[in-house]
Amino acid sequence: MKETQPPAAPPTSPPTRRPGGRSARVRAAVHQAVTELIAELGYGTFAVADVAARAGVADSSVYRRWGTLEALLMDVVVSRLTENSPMPDTGSLDGDLRSFAAKAAEDVTGPDGLALLRTVVTALATGPDGESARDRFLAVRSEQLQGMLERAHARGEDAPDVLEVLDGILAPIYVRVLFGVVPLTPDYIDGLVDRTLTRRAG
Repeated sequence: MKETQPPAAPPTSPPTRRPGGRSARVRAAVHQAVTELIAELGYGTFAVADVAARAGVADSSVYRRWGTLEALLMDVVVSRLTENSPMPDTGSLDGDLRSFAAKAAEDVTGPDGLALLRTVVTALATGPDGESARDRFLAVRSEQLQGMLERAHARGEDAPDVLEVLDGILAPIYVRVLFGVVPLTPDYIDGLVDRTLTRRAG
């Protein structure tokens, strides 16, 4: 009787790496540590060693990835004020701008929003990397806004340009929070959108 050979085992594929992995976990832990230290102590009162200790990572890991404390601070701020606030897509320009304005106000009036906003202003004014940090912040925010406004144009709507949105909506929100003219009421936020759209229509 002919001996039957067992079927060959299928070739094993290399294990799939989880998205992000350790690098993403380190970044998240360090960002959280910076956010907590800013809220507790304020800008300019802690060092890389303090961040590393709270995040549970080595100082060298922080320096290797960010280089300087200032660069790390700006990465955190830019991430919080841009990456973590994706542009809305409600189907209309009016809806998008109102959702965008409400979320921007929420971001900077939250538990650590004011501290983060003060950090970015101080870093831009005094830090050695202030100009590049400013350019990065504006580039990321402008790119996000441009996508939202281009969708409006594609729908046939007469959308403002990015600078009009920055001047008419973001700037008043940031200035009011920095100077303590709060709360930012829903009526006030809607008024900023109304004026931006009215000026465009005019």
